[in-house]
Amino acid sequence: MDAVIGRYVWSKAGRDKDRLFIIIDVADDAHVLIADGDLRPVSKPKKKKLKHLRITHKIADEISQTVLSRKKLTDADLRKAIERYLEEQSADSACEEG
Repeated sequence: MDAVIGRYVWSKAGRDKDRLFIIIDVADDAHVLIADGDLRPVSKPKKKKLKHLRITHKIADEISQTVLSRKKLTDADLRKAIERYLEEQSADSACEEG
């Protein structure tokens, strides 16, 4: 289940619907802790049911490495990773249109 840490997820339900987050911890079989460094800082991650998340195939390697090596994860790290992911997505869709 470690492979899930650092994975990008989209919220499918709740007031944070359609927001992008990164899984920073696994709470139990049905729940994970997510944060984005903005709405949800590392200090107050959101416990979310897996069924309320659209899990992507992409992993923020630097985030998973930081968490798994027990180093301090910062909100700036999360924001940077999310920004990079969104830029890649928009670049991909621009290539498909052209």
